[in-house]
Amino acid sequence: METTVQDTDALAISGGEPVREETLAYGGQTIEEDDINAVAETLRADLLTTGPRVDAFEKAFADFVGTEEAVAVSNGTAALHAAMHAIDIGPGDEVIVPTITFAATANSVTFEGGTPVFADVDPDTLLLDPESVEERVGPDTQAIVGVDYMGQSCRYDALRDIAETRDLVLLDDACHAIGGTYKGRPVGSLADLNTFSLHPVKNMTTGEGGMITTDDSGWAKEMRQFRNHGITSTHHERAEEGSWYYEIPEAGYNYRLTDFQCALGMSQLEKLSGWVERRREIAARYDDAFGSMGTIEPVERRNDATCAYHLYVIRLVLDRLQADRKTIFEALQAEGVGVNVHYIPVHLQPHYRKNFGTEPGLCPKAEAAYERILTLPVFPRMTESDVEDVIQAIRKVVSTYRR
Repeated sequence: METTVQDTDALAISGGEPVREETLAYGGQTIEEDDINAVAETLRADLLTTGPRVDAFEKAFADFVGTEEAVAVSNGTAALHAAMHAIDIGPGDEVIVPTITFAATANSVTFEGGTPVFADVDPDTLLLDPESVEERVGPDTQAIVGVDYMGQSCRYDALRDIAETRDLVLLDDACHAIGGTYKGRPVGSLADLNTFSLHPVKNMTTGEGGMITTDDSGWAKEMRQFRNHGITSTHHERAEEGSWYYEIPEAGYNYRLTDFQCALGMSQLEKLSGWVERRREIAARYDDAFGSMGTIEPVERRNDATCAYHLYVIRLVLDRLQADRKTIFEALQAEGVGVNVHYIPVHLQPHYRKNFGTEPGLCPKAEAAYERILTLPVFPRMTESDVEDVIQAIRKVVSTYRR
């Protein structure tokens, strides 16, 4: 296997031959024969988009999470955008978001002309800190977005109290968390609007895709129009009426999800619970292996939530190591373990620093956490040997750099 100069240097530092010859990615989809058959059957049907499988998938998803409505869209970013549109975010409006998240959480606010206000996180769980939210609420605040980082739910009771006291909309960016629960309630039913990503690295996939769940039929209707250019009627409704006429009261987007993607989603949804259980098994193995190591700490999980483990994140105890996170990252990559970092705090990104005036120091707990977090592989297709390789690579690299 060809290695770069950087890989060779990291190999020499970590010592000996790499644990794996081929790199194990941090995440990946599971596609089985029944998934392929479901898609193939749909490809042979008359309607490839805006057909019956979209409605069927939406109903199955809503039933799974326990809401009245589910609205399928083309990706997780589109889900967030549609949600922001439904609650009428616009210029002058502020929406509080955690800075430890993927940029789409904040970007979706700006798509509608609003301003994301970045809140800090709990240093142990890296979830949105309700106390920081309280500090950021102002006269222009319209909504709060919780992000279920790693697959663990935020403290939604505390966030709900803030939202109801201040007459704010509560949203859950649940893109990591399908299959998880909070105080016995399924993720997807915890906020006024709940958004999901169905990207291949997530717990289930439609290739690309997204979903919004809610009990508000008015918002659901608004988002279905928004995903279809803002048109007030579907072509099926116009055909039934024998009419060609439609109206666009406000511009929307083409955020539709195809029928064959929805067929894949329905097939995947039936197996989701088993896949999430496998993720939890892998996480438990990691917890046992790393819990007493002293040089790394798994991100903490609370006992009032069940984590869906889209990610498994560790924190390096840097004062017990002779290396920084970058060095450890490169050494693990050289060992064949495809570690990653989730996420660079969004307020530190050039776009937000230039256009919204955010600076280092705004969210000190998130900034400190970012310097020492690493994401390890966790996905259902991992074998026991894969899991053991990750554990061995961590032990090898950490023991090399231990003070």
